[in-house]
Amino acid sequence: MFPIFIRLKARPSEQLYMQMADIMAAEGWKDVGYDYVCIDDCWLAATRDANHRLQPDPQRFPSGMKRLANYVHSKGLKLGIYQDVGTHTCAGYPGSYGYYELDAQTFADWGVDLLKFDGCNFINLDMLIEGYMNMSLALNQTGRDIVYSCEWPFYLWPFKKPNYTEIKKYCNHWRNYGDISDSWGSVKSIIDWIALHQSLIAPVAGPGGWNDPDMLVIGNFGLSRDQQITQMALWAIMAAPLLMSNDLRNIDPDSKALLQNRYVIAINQDPLGIQGQRISKLHDFELWSRPLAGGGFAYALINRAEIGGPQKFSIVMFGLDEGKACLEECLVTQILPAFQFRGIQVLTSVLDFWVNPTGTVLFTVFPHSTNPSIKMETLRGR
Repeated sequence: MFPIFIRLKARPSEQLYMQMADIMAAEGWKDVGYDYVCIDDCWLAATRDANHRLQPDPQRFPSGMKRLANYVHSKGLKLGIYQDVGTHTCAGYPGSYGYYELDAQTFADWGVDLLKFDGCNFINLDMLIEGYMNMSLALNQTGRDIVYSCEWPFYLWPFKKPNYTEIKKYCNHWRNYGDISDSWGSVKSIIDWIALHQSLIAPVAGPGGWNDPDMLVIGNFGLSRDQQITQMALWAIMAAPLLMSNDLRNIDPDSKALLQNRYVIAINQDPLGIQGQRISKLHDFELWSRPLAGGGFAYALINRAEIGGPQKFSIVMFGLDEGKACLEECLVTQILPAFQFRGIQVLTSVLDFWVNPTGTVLFTVFPHSTNPSIKMETLRGR
């Protein structure tokens, strides 16, 4: 499966990331699967050292990256770091162009477990493509298991359609679209882009390589409660890497509970590894579906209206994926906004859902004949 982790976009320092590691270990985040602490841009010094090796900013990381990695590992967690395929990072620090093998070995020597490889400041498309390939090969040559997070297709889209089969050979997950911001408009634009391109990007996703719609902004300040539920539900349906972007020192209880919801995480981490897709759109409503292990399906029913009150949407069971999960009898379980067993249903049953504007109902359907232990293990996470 793929990692779920926290990435902070605040100005980085070793104290900040040590604090995040402490909280992740102490407050249940590691227990539900968030196991990477990832540093974004701006951790670097302005120049490489005398041996051309990357070096961290001496004021903000005075103890060095190896010591930070050791500290994070001591908490049972893993460390991720940021670099760029081009001559400079997006913030203007030294990039990896011309130093792919040296930088990969540097990260391995430090004990890094994940590399986010951005795509700013490339000279031409050949450099971009070859750079992503070369860093992948260099990481493998170190002998250390390092997750490789790419932005290759995002930077390629303005010029030509990416070859996702090729990208998956080199990357563990990849960004397709622009940076998310802490707003409902930004979340909507990502969902819409993925729905528009799902026939191209969804089939390639699976164990070893995943589409990355960017960070969860749950626990920040721009989304309402319903909009946070929608993002969490859709990211689970889309088999997206779960990257938190919040400050765990100040997160509110409702956001924490949502991000730590074991049932949602179990859908996200389902062992089949199939990315879900939008299967219907009617007026303000969209229905997304994802096959699950044990013969079940997860569904996200979204109300895209942004005015008014809750709206009712009725679903006939035989209309869900041609009744594949409900050939005779099936068990329906609502996961979000609140956990609720919806009982045993048959093909002709009609389910009514009331959905708030910009909100989502996330639910699962399993054949009733399925071994109950399989159903509960799928819901709880293996």
